[in-house]
Amino acid sequence: MIKNTVSHNFEDESMIAKARWFQSLSLQERMDLLCFFTDLIVQNNPQILEKKKHVKPTWGRFQILTPISG
Repeated sequence: MIKNTVSHNFEDESMIAKARWFQSLSLQERMDLLCFFTDLIVQNNPQILEKKKHVKPTWGRFQILTPISG
């Protein structure tokens, strides 16, 4: 179950903290989030399902995540 908490710690917003949080979720919770975000996107932009499926490479900024040691 996803715990609703409020944090005012800036470190909780780092990519590593977010990755840790996501990894702490069960498979069912991860799938529920996927469905939630998919529904949210389609609600706000119904035409997104009609767009071309051709994917082009992205050029520009990338963020590389590394495994947490320890």
